[in-house]
Amino acid sequence: MAESECQEENCDNAIRMVKDVGRDLNELLEEMEKLTVQAAWMTYNFITIQTNPELVSSMKHLENAFLRCKEQMEKKWQELLKE
Repeated sequence: MAESECQEENCDNAIRMVKDVGRDLNELLEEMEKLTVQAAWMTYNFITIQTNPELVSSMKHLENAFLRCKEQMEKKWQELLKE
């Protein structure tokens, strides 16, 4: 009887180990997918910038405009809260 229990325990351990390995593989695959997407976007951005250098200055201009707008919105919001 002890041998039967030992075999069942070994079988349970093997099943648990296979499930753990499967879960770990899924997590690694998801991480690889994220890295692949990031690499693709980096490549796209690099090629876009190399093809059109004016894009960098345009993006900087848009970023500055966004930051100014955000600053004004925060000021207005604070004024409304004070009222």
